[in-house]
Parts: sequence; C-alpha cells; structure tokens
Amino acid sequence: MKRMKTAGVLSALTALLFLSGCQTLKDAAGALGSLKQLQFKLGDVDNFKAAGIDISKLSSPSSFSLTDAAKALSAYQSKKLPVSFTLNVLAKNPNTGTSTTKGTDLLLKKLEWTLYIDGKETINGIAGNGLRIPGTGETTTIPLSMSLDLLEFFGNKGYEDLMNLAFAIGGVSGSSSRLTLKGFVTVNTPLGDVKYPDELTIVNASFTN
Repeated sequence: MKRMKTAGVLSALTALLFLSGCQTLKDAAGALGSLKQLQFKLGDVDNFKAAGIDISKLSSPSSFSLTDAAKALSAYQSKKLPVSFTLNVLAKNPNTGTSTTKGTDLLLKKLEWTLYIDGKETINGIAGNGLRIPGTGETTTIPLSMSLDLLEFFGNKGYEDLMNLAFAIGGVSGSSSRLTLKGFVTVNTPLGDVKYPDELTIVNASFTN
C-alpha cells in the first residue's frame, strides 16, 4: 500500500513539473512575441544645459542674460561647449493579447544605445536596469541622461551655429527631431535573457521596432 501511495505522489509531482514546464514555455513564447512587437519613439528633451546654463525655458541665444552670454562665449573660446540633458525614450508593448489571453509584460534588461545628432554619431551608453513594460499598450518612459561636448563632435561649426543647435534641441521650442538613437534591446524571459537581433533606429516621428 505504501508503494502505491509513493508511486501516486511521484506521478503527481511528474505531472506538476510537466505542467510547470509547459507554462514556462508558454510564458517564454509570449515574451518573445511581445519582443517582436516592442516599439520605441523619441519623446521630449528635458533640463537642457549648455555650458552650465539652463536653456530649457529660453527661446534663443538672444534670451541670455549678459552674464550667461559671457559664460557661454567664454566656454566656446576655451574650446569646450559641454551640454547635458535628459532624452525621454518612449517604449510601447502593443501585444495586448485577445479576449481570452492577456498580453505579456516585458522586463527590459538593457537598451544599448548610440546617440546621433544631425546624423552624426556621438556618445553611447546602456540603460534599462529591469524596467517593466506592460503588455497593455501603455507607453513607458525611459529617461536617458546625456552629457557631451558639442565642440568635440561639431568643431567645424561656429559659436552661433552651435548655440542654435543647442536651442533647437533643448530650448523652450526645441524637440528631439534632430536626434536619433540606434541600438539593441535585451529583455528577460522565463528562459533567460534574449537580445533582439536587429539594430533599432529610434526617431521622434513615429513608433518603430
């Protein structure tokens, strides 16, 4: 009798493990399906500073105070024009499932990105850190901190052109239209980390994948 009970328990455990494995595979398939549909778009640019001056609420270089204008010009003349800002990347997982199937949330392990300004390659970095992107079609914001020296990449431009570029991106009427991100996405699935094989090109015009 004891052997029969033991055999019954083993059979139940085997069935449970099998069902658990099937569920894991199902979850992994759902995650991979969502990964294929994951979309990105460039959002707003926040807190733009040029040579330490906050220009996010200014319309043009002519809006500078005398002190800030002197500071910006001095930075340029010293062969440096450091800028810093936050570029908001919008991520959307449109895999909302069906009436009987829920969409699959994605855990963004990392986004390996390279920033292009006016088509010119500049800095790169990695973001993500376990950010959850729900499978409900909602938009998730990924804030990326950017810091670079404009003169390092646009040394052929004069002071006025550089400042106009800075204001076009980060001024009160600025936008991310002159920016592009290229990179690769890795998400966490029940079967481990999966890196999407194709390079992404992220712009502000529309969601892309």
